[in-house]
Amino acid sequence: MSKILIIEDDDVIAELERDYLELSGFEVEIEANGEDGLNRALSEYFDLFLLDVMLPGMDGFEICRRIRQEKSTPILMVTARKEEIDKIRGLGLGADDYLTKPFSPSELVARVKARLAAFERIVESLKPENRKITVRDLKIDLDSHEVLVRGEQKTLTVKEFDLLVLLATHPNRTYSKEELFQTIWKTDAIGEISTVSVHIKKLRQKIEKDPTDPRYIETVWGVGYRFII
Repeated sequence: MSKILIIEDDDVIAELERDYLELSGFEVEIEANGEDGLNRALSEYFDLFLLDVMLPGMDGFEICRRIRQEKSTPILMVTARKEEIDKIRGLGLGADDYLTKPFSPSELVARVKARLAAFERIVESLKPENRKITVRDLKIDLDSHEVLVRGEQKTLTVKEFDLLVLLATHPNRTYSKEELFQTIWKTDAIGEISTVSVHIKKLRQKIEKDPTDPRYIETVWGVGYRFII
């Protein structure tokens, strides 16, 4: 049974969300305060976070950012605000999906199931016996180092492959350029950070249908890059 943490300060909405999710077979916990919600999110195991934007103590954007520093758990953000910039900001910080109030209970359940299913496919593909990652049209073989996009084999350099594997095996986690450089090149990023951008650009040219509108490797402006599932 999947376990969901709802972080929502409106008791009526939180209880309605819980009721419909429990009817669909989920185990649900609720926190009404931003700081308490974050503490539980980081210290306990949950399969998905249902996160309101406007919260007392700490807003949903900050909670999303803090969770993404440590966990790849799916995050579904909820808000009463309809501004497009809020959606862009939430997704840029690592949220997987976005719901605008009011929404139907059936839509909520469908979105939750979709995000859990997508994440489970990634987790399953990373089990030792599989050693293959499949995300939409992209297939990565960790043993043979083969990468297929829409059935076509792509030739990647060692660093490009290592970058792709690191990002793909930690979906939705945002890595800074410094972190990527230190992890892949095994050295400090001082004076060399631009090489990460160059490799990401080349990697996108090989795996993305439209490198200017990436479906796999997303730029999180002012932070770094993340792999989208």
